[in-house]
Amino acid sequence: MQLYFALVHQDEGSAFGIQFPDLPGCFAAADSEEDLITNAQEALALYLEDEAAPQARSVIEINNDPEVKAELAKGAFLIAVPWLTLSGRTKKANITLDGGLLDAIDEAAKARKLTRSAYLADLARRDLNAA
Repeated sequence: MQLYFALVHQDEGSAFGIQFPDLPGCFAAADSEEDLITNAQEALALYLEDEAAPQARSVIEINNDPEVKAELAKGAFLIAVPWLTLSGRTKKANITLDGGLLDAIDEAAKARKLTRSAYLADLARRDLNAA
């Protein structure tokens, strides 16, 4: 998993604007702070869909970029956006869980009309994306 840093701007009364200093032309918007990472990841996935992913700079390198420094001085802030590359193929995995936990997982999956596997994959993606 590779992390790309994104600059987030917000003018009073507007949505958040998201741009990636390492990926010119890759941008997104979000109406709330809760949507920042998700929307940034969607933009990242679309941007890199048919491209080789360039090496992301470290947070220190990004912070030393004069253009980024100027934006940060104006009130922008940085977020780390994980880019997960999915292979498109599935693999079977045998896991061991407490029976009560497995029952709770199955109930939650059923309530969301998901299979156990889909539910666990969704949770894993969200957790990895929040890391």
